[in-house]
Parts: sequence; C-alpha cells; structure tokens
Amino acid sequence: MDTPDSDALVHDPEGGMPRLLEIMRRLRDPETGCPWDIEQDFASIAPYTIEEAYEVADAIERAAWGELEGELGDLLLQTVYHAQMGAEAGLFTFDSIANAISDKMVARHPHVFGGASRDKSAEQQTRDWEAIKAAERADKAAHGVLDDVAVALPALTRAVKLQKRAARVGFDWPEIGQVVDKIAEEAHELAEARDDLTEQEVFEEFGDMLFVIANLARHLKLDPEEALRAANAKFTRRFNAVEAALAAKDKRPEDSNLEEMDALWEAAKRAERARGKLSE
Repeated sequence: MDTPDSDALVHDPEGGMPRLLEIMRRLRDPETGCPWDIEQDFASIAPYTIEEAYEVADAIERAAWGELEGELGDLLLQTVYHAQMGAEAGLFTFDSIANAISDKMVARHPHVFGGASRDKSAEQQTRDWEAIKAAERADKAAHGVLDDVAVALPALTRAVKLQKRAARVGFDWPEIGQVVDKIAEEAHELAEARDDLTEQEVFEEFGDMLFVIANLARHLKLDPEEALRAANAKFTRRFNAVEAALAAKDKRPEDSNLEEMDALWEAAKRAERARGKLSE
C-alpha cells in the first residue's frame, strides 16, 4: 500500500538505497505498479542483467568515467529487481543477499578479517582464495571438478574457467609450446579437411580450435574476452580511418577495392604507431 511516508521516500533525492528498494517495491505492486514490471520474472530479467554488466565494462574500457556512475546504477537496479522478486516468492531479500556476500567476503579474507598473516604475495593470496572456494564447493556436495562453472558465462570466459578447474587436478599441458602446436594442428586440419567434412563437423572442429586458443590465453595469463574486445575496438578504429580516407576522395568502401583499402589500413596502422610514440 502506498503511504505518505512511501511517497516522501520515493521523491527524496537523498533517499539512497532505501529509496531505490521502495521504488522497486512500488513498481512491482500488483495493484498500483507498472504493468510491464509486474509481468517480469527471473528469466525475463536475466538478459538485462547481463547486458548492464557489459555496459559497465564498456564504460570502464572507454574510460568514460562520466558514464560509469549511471551504468553502475543500472546494474544495481538489476540486483534490486531480482531481490524484490525473491522477496515476493519468499526466497530471499535484499538484506539476506547483502548478508550472504558479506559473510563470503569475511570468510575468504582471513588475512584481513581473521588471524591469518597478510605477509603473502598476490599470487599466494589467489591460491588461498581458490582453496577456500574449493572447500566451499565440497561443503555444497559439488562432486565433479567442473561442477558449478556457470553455463551462461561468455563462451571464452567459461572455457578458461573449465580449463583452470581441470588444471588444478593435473589435466593440463605443462608447456605453452604444446598449446601453440595444438592450435597449429587444429587450424591445419580444419583448413585441409573442410571440404570433406559435414557442416556439423566443421562447426565442432572450429569450436575445438577456439577452445585451445582460450587455453593459450590462460597460459599467457590473459583474459581472452578482454583481448577480443580490444581487437574489435582496434578493427573498428582502423576501418573507420579507412572510411574517412576514402571519404576524403569522395569515395565509399563499395567504390574501392581490396588493394586500395589494404593500403589505407596499413597507413592507419602506421599513424597509430606514430601517435603512440609521440605520447611516450
């Protein structure tokens, strides 16, 4: 039920977290709320949650600090949305979510909140973190090494997580050169046999090659998603430069040819490198 106190909180510009929680409660009110918000469930909201997380990452990658506050707010709204639906179903509340993550952070940082020594390298702290997580999984009766690696993760990210889990029990190439050799082998086999394979077999072989490439990223201690995003950004930036160079000649890409565009691409690369040296 809407009350004067509720109205005052909803319209209080300094209302903080209680204000946001009350706004969501009002939006989901079955009698007076928003029809669209009332119809939503966990599954329908999940894609928005993922999208908002990517928009946060995008703002950070672009160093768009003026946008980051708003993007973080959009992401926070997703947690509030799920919390409200959980409360309506009697599953959990926003406070129980906050308490659960607080308990987890305290338990996973005994060197900060307990008596464990802080005299450790970041690498050792990472190993300790993974050991604590493994013990937590054991307590939850997760029997398989790969159990509870989220299926909905981006595919490259999930590949790395699966490989990390397997590596902990010794299922891993010990040398990075073996990974590189495997990539070359997979690429050669795919190129040589593509005309003799079914569409499904080509699909599977290509997936295998991507999986090994993700493994190479892990051995190099790189995030393959981040590396691919950077490559996408670089491609976009350089192709935009090609288009601009063509436009200066009153031409469009479809009026050009590969030889000309490739030369403009190389010019864009050289210009970027020159700018990089000038900024050093």
